[in-house]
Amino acid sequence: MIVKLLVAWVILAAAIAITAALVPSVEVDGGVVTLLGVSMLFALVNALLGPLLRLVSLPLTVVTLGLFALVVNGILLGITAGLTDSLDVGGVVSTIVAALVISVVTAVLWFVIDRVFDGSRPAHQAQA
Repeated sequence: MIVKLLVAWVILAAAIAITAALVPSVEVDGGVVTLLGVSMLFALVNALLGPLLRLVSLPLTVVTLGLFALVVNGILLGITAGLTDSLDVGGVVSTIVAALVISVVTAVLWFVIDRVFDGSRPAHQAQA
């Protein structure tokens, strides 16, 4: 359980680093330790405020067929940037784009990690 939590933390940190490299207005000031701190703060903001914002915005999310979830993720990323001096996300549109990139990169990295670890198990253990 703790190993999976640490892997999730590193994956989120990598996703934020890749987003900072791809989206011009997103900047993380500092090194790996700062990146891990920003990812921890983003995870906490997402865990504490995310469910409330998703519940409140549920009607808009349903009406927009799920697209408003990107705005909610952008708001959570903007809150994270507001809480720390190490993360700068730029304007509203770039924050939403950055949230989309973080979501996609995180999903791809989880897919790769799951495939790598499932492929390394013997066949009789992978079924259990």
